[in-house]
Amino acid sequence: MTAALTTAVAAALLVVAAVLVGRHIEHAHHTLFVRWPPLFAEWDPHVGPGTPAAVAVAVAVVAYGPILAARLPWRALLAAAWGTALAWTWSLALVDGWQRGVAGRLTTRNEYLRVIDRFHDIPDALRGFDGHILSGSPDPWPAHIAGHPPGAALTFVLLDRIGLGGGGWAGAWCITVGTTACVAVLVAVRAQAGEALARRAAPFLVLAPAAVWVGASADGYFTAVAAWAVALLALALAGTGHRARATAFGSGLLFGLTCYLSYGLTLFALIAGGVLVTARDGVRRRGGSLVRVLPFLLAGLAVVPLVFTLAGFNWWEAYRLLIKRYYEGVGGVRPYGYWVWANLACAVLLTGLATAAGLNRACVTLVRSRGTKPASNLPASDLPAAGEARLAVLVLSAVLALLVADLSGMSKAETERIWLPFALWMLPACALLTRPRAWLTAQAALALLLNHLLLTGW
Repeated sequence: MTAALTTAVAAALLVVAAVLVGRHIEHAHHTLFVRWPPLFAEWDPHVGPGTPAAVAVAVAVVAYGPILAARLPWRALLAAAWGTALAWTWSLALVDGWQRGVAGRLTTRNEYLRVIDRFHDIPDALRGFDGHILSGSPDPWPAHIAGHPPGAALTFVLLDRIGLGGGGWAGAWCITVGTTACVAVLVAVRAQAGEALARRAAPFLVLAPAAVWVGASADGYFTAVAAWAVALLALALAGTGHRARATAFGSGLLFGLTCYLSYGLTLFALIAGGVLVTARDGVRRRGGSLVRVLPFLLAGLAVVPLVFTLAGFNWWEAYRLLIKRYYEGVGGVRPYGYWVWANLACAVLLTGLATAAGLNRACVTLVRSRGTKPASNLPASDLPAAGEARLAVLVLSAVLALLVADLSGMSKAETERIWLPFALWMLPACALLTRPRAWLTAQAALALLLNHLLLTGW
């Protein structure tokens, strides 16, 4: 048995252990607050309108995805990847039907659309946002609004203001924007590790099990914003001149917005750090300089925090109050000793067994690359081994961010949704695998089984 396959089997056993131990804890103590641990879901075998399309997309990507990814012109590949990701995510969402799978997702009692009318005066709502975070405060925010900075709720308020109100439009927004994240990752991988590896990663990004939760949760939208922030940073570091500086400024804007969509996404600084580390040689070869790009990145990064702060929202105070509310609620009851490892089982279900195998290859690649030097006069990024090492740094920086979130204790359960932004950056590790069709089949089968056997909460 190869090391990659051994790792995949170990990941599967982790999921089995999380299910069995979780069911025992919930039956004996009722402290997990999930019906089908480790996922926030319930057992509900079903088919729906999206079933035929989901199966058709899966078969098509497994059969033709690797070939088309290798042969299509680059821009055509990006368009095809987004279109296919849209088809895959929409079809999975519609397995549960329009109302249950899309339109009703963001209208439940803890979701963002419940508070649209409380933002009729946006400046006033921002100034008073902190005063409604704690459960015992007057008219407290529902869980998801209290658990996020106001940028998340404001997105849906603004959609409502332009005539795109209601659960259907909100769900469509999250799916449409969320599926662009695979394009952002492809752009970043190409800039960091080379086009060949980006092409090999494309089918796995398109057919990710994570699509089950991208359609339709607000975290799918957050995933795309964070992904484009990283992609623009990678492009800025790979370019020169005015375009590089403008791209760096745009990256900073999106990083700033990311921090005001979810507190936990400040950990994307670790992924940005991975990009900066792997891009240093490329910047020097092109005559660029990190010093020339970083001021524009930092300037862009300051814009969104400055706007929210001037409007009266205190990010740090809100986060302090959120921690208090978290531990006063189910977060203080859910056992850390179970979730600290069961969350990783959620990550396996989110990214698939192929990603577990790919991460094994990434670790091996990184270890082997230490102390080695190019054996020719070619730039390091033009050598296959160097590109694979750069890819390994990128995906393992995402793993590091995920592990920090896990150890923090602020992500006990529901991580199949919360960790979507980090999980997407682990998927390119699959580019390091051989026999892509076999691994793609495993990815597709996992997503289809999850969506048809369980009714997920997000």
